[in-house]
Amino acid sequence: MNRVSLLTNLKYLSMAQDITVWFDPEGDFLEVLFEKKEGYFRETASDAVMEKVDLQGNVIGFSILKVSALHSQQPLSVSLT
Repeated sequence: MNRVSLLTNLKYLSMAQDITVWFDPEGDFLEVLFEKKEGYFRETASDAVMEKVDLQGNVIGFSILKVSALHSQQPLSVSLT
């Protein structure tokens, strides 16, 4: 599994923060973490996306399954709650 740590200032974040991105080519999934804390994954409206939430239910990341299948599809859009 490859690990890339990115520092970015995204429009929806109030300040720059470290974001950890994991890509697993063998498992064909991508994981993005906004915070490194205990949590669990739950389903979203998309079969391809799982959101990671902390124990209080705050979104701390997401994962995208079957990433290689996305190249031939429309952009993937899902709301994280």
